[in-house]
Amino acid sequence: MTQPTSEVTAEDALEILDLLDAEDIAVWLEGGWNVDALLGEQTRPHKDLDMVVELPNVPRMLELLASHGFEILLGAPPKNFVLEDRRGRQLDFHPVAWDAEGNGVYRMENDEDWPFPAAGFTGTGRISGRTVKCLSPEVLMLCRAGYVWQEKDYRDTAAIHARFGAPYPLGFGPEPE
Repeated sequence: MTQPTSEVTAEDALEILDLLDAEDIAVWLEGGWNVDALLGEQTRPHKDLDMVVELPNVPRMLELLASHGFEILLGAPPKNFVLEDRRGRQLDFHPVAWDAEGNGVYRMENDEDWPFPAAGFTGTGRISGRTVKCLSPEVLMLCRAGYVWQEKDYRDTAAIHARFGAPYPLGFGPEPE
C-alpha cells in the first residue's frame, strides 16, 4: 500500500466523523484511533483512520467523501478499501453486512468471511473530549490477530489490556524480553 503523505490528526478524525454523522452514515473506529479513543487520549501519530462501515451505506459514503476530495487509492467494496485526499490523508474502511445474530460480517481479501462479534459494536471512546463510536476493547484485541506486529501493536495491546483487562489475541501478547 502507498504510504500516506500526511498523518490523520484528532481534528482530521473528528472532521471525517462529523461528515459521516451529518449524513447518518454509521461508522465505528478501528485500528490505532480506536485504541486512542478507548484510552481517551492520543498516544501516537496515526497514518490513517480505520473504520468499520455498514456495506449498504458504502455507495452514499463514497459519494460524500468524493465531494470532499477523497478518491479510492486501494481495494474496492465489498472488501477493504482505502481512500486518500489531496492532503495525503488516508481512510481505511472495512465494510460489514449484518448477519442474523447482529455480527458484522467482513469479507476479507482471501474471500473468507470474518465476523466482528455483535457485542463489539457497543464500544465508545473519546477524541479531544468528544464521544465517538468504536469497537469494544475485547473486539479490538481480536482484530489485532492475523498480521505481524510492529512495536506500536505491542504498546497498543498492552495499554488496552492494562486499562480494560481485555485478553490478548490467541498466540499474541506482551513483547518478549
